[in-house]
Amino acid sequence: MAFAASSIYDFNLKTIDGAPAPLSAYKGKVVLLVNVASKCGYTPQYAGLEKLYEKYKDKGFVIIGIPANNFGAQEPGTDQEIKTFCTRNYSVTFPMMSKVSVKGTDMTPLYHYLTSSTGGDIKWNFTKFLIDKNGNIASRFESAVTPESADIAHAIEQALAR
Repeated sequence: MAFAASSIYDFNLKTIDGAPAPLSAYKGKVVLLVNVASKCGYTPQYAGLEKLYEKYKDKGFVIIGIPANNFGAQEPGTDQEIKTFCTRNYSVTFPMMSKVSVKGTDMTPLYHYLTSSTGGDIKWNFTKFLIDKNGNIASRFESAVTPESADIAHAIEQALAR
């Protein structure tokens, strides 16, 4: 990476519709970044993520879904196909970004920052990074930790209280 990031606010993504999405727009919010995929055994987590978003969104919490095709080619679709899938099958209303790479030589800079700060590469789809109100990484949850987990709810509530 060409520069040392001080928080997630130093990064820009694109929305699933192709619009610029500077992460600095989320300053002051607690953010859960999740690398998502449509054809994964963990894909049903979309339902739990949406419930989590609905529960906490009015308290300053947002989930950002970041599609990636790095694991088992489980996100082969275009951004439009991914958006349609998420809306039709899981009624997703949280922000979704354009597909990126979260591992390997073409890894997006945001994921270089996230993984170098939390002990290594993304192991699979639906890895979750909880970001505090200042843009710093508060927690990392691996794929098997579901959105309904008490650990995630506790971490979100702690971050919102700070």
